[in-house]
Amino acid sequence: MDSFLSSLFFFVVTLGILITFHEFGHFWVARKLGVKVLRFSVGFGMPLWSIRRGPDNTEYVIAALPLGGYVKMLDEREGDVSSEELGRAFNRQPLASRAAIVAAGPVFNFLLAILIYWLVFMLGVSGLKPIVGEVTPGTVAAAGGFSSGDEILAVADRETPAWRNVILAVLDQALAEETVRVDVKDAHQQLVERVLDLSGISAELDQGDVLEILGIEPARLKIPAVIGRLEAGSPALEAGLQSGDFVIKAAGKPVEDWATWVELIRSKPEEAIHIEVERDGKVVPLVLRPERVQGKNGAYGRIGAAVQPQVDLVEQFTVVQRYGPIAALGKALEKTWDVSILTLRMLYHMIFGDVSITNLSGPISIAQYAGGSASIGLVPFLTFLAIVSISLGVLNLLPIPVLDGGHLMFYFAEFVKGSPVSPQTEALGQRVGVMVILSLMVFAFYNDLVRIFG
Repeated sequence: MDSFLSSLFFFVVTLGILITFHEFGHFWVARKLGVKVLRFSVGFGMPLWSIRRGPDNTEYVIAALPLGGYVKMLDEREGDVSSEELGRAFNRQPLASRAAIVAAGPVFNFLLAILIYWLVFMLGVSGLKPIVGEVTPGTVAAAGGFSSGDEILAVADRETPAWRNVILAVLDQALAEETVRVDVKDAHQQLVERVLDLSGISAELDQGDVLEILGIEPARLKIPAVIGRLEAGSPALEAGLQSGDFVIKAAGKPVEDWATWVELIRSKPEEAIHIEVERDGKVVPLVLRPERVQGKNGAYGRIGAAVQPQVDLVEQFTVVQRYGPIAALGKALEKTWDVSILTLRMLYHMIFGDVSITNLSGPISIAQYAGGSASIGLVPFLTFLAIVSISLGVLNLLPIPVLDGGHLMFYFAEFVKGSPVSPQTEALGQRVGVMVILSLMVFAFYNDLVRIFG
């Protein structure tokens, strides 16, 4: 229940921020160009809160349905306009002004993404170094010569300091279905070149994550099972464990790392476990009995012991990308451009069937991503917000009537023919646009249900 409420809350927060910024773009440019704004609404339907402000007595509204918003401007097509205010009506503005007002919404979404990435790159983005763990035989990676211990330095000349950079670069190249060069540092610290044949891989992008499709499993950070802080009165203290103890055997089996140790403890609530620890160069046998804890997925064992921090080991597997204000701005522009182009290419390949339309995400998936990223930390949530903002900007620029891109398409036709398109043509386009958008929404929602139940 807590997870559901968290996802719902951050979903509403995400939509609120993105919609407000998008509509503020329309609002700000309209005001700057002298158009009278009657209402600025975040959400549709029944107003939950409203207030009037400014020389034009503009109404600011927060409405009940937070799935969009709108800016209502003075317009002769929507009501009577007094003669003294005709010059401030939207429909009386020059073509360039109308196009600028319509384009401002998506543009502000891109500006928001740049702002977010700028902040993120200054705060610092941490990630796992792209070190290969296992390579599945018979896969693209195996055919390309990848082996355990390879650290991926660049894909098609694009630097890849973390796994997320590798995934983005591979996705981009996969849509082009090309064979790409990958620069790596192998397990012997030698700089070598590998090859990935990505032809035909785009059709598999809906079947799992990119690395799984390539046949690569990232190297797992194996933290030694060394006991750190112990809770007072815990089963660990009662069994005689001490801070600094190195667990070498439990239940008759060697303990490979801390993850193995935790998994064993959780699987044996209230069971006596014979263990051996190394302490001051000596092997000490102990008997440990984890306490039973009831979780939402059943009972599990717990002993009240934390891992001893292994700072040097963690630093070997992690990287932090942090830049000064000027360099961060350049990185933010580059990142926004890369994600925008990748989004466009994904849409293009979906239309032509090269990439499955099952990759479309609906409101349920977005809510889950919002809650999940927020639970990890500020930077992951901001990164998620930037990606969705870019997606919103790209989608709104598509030449589909009812979207901003559809209006711009009509304006382009007006520019070419020298006069506005007929009201009948525009009305027909709006009906077609509504059908297209509703169809996409239904399909995206269906995808969400399939991911949850199937």
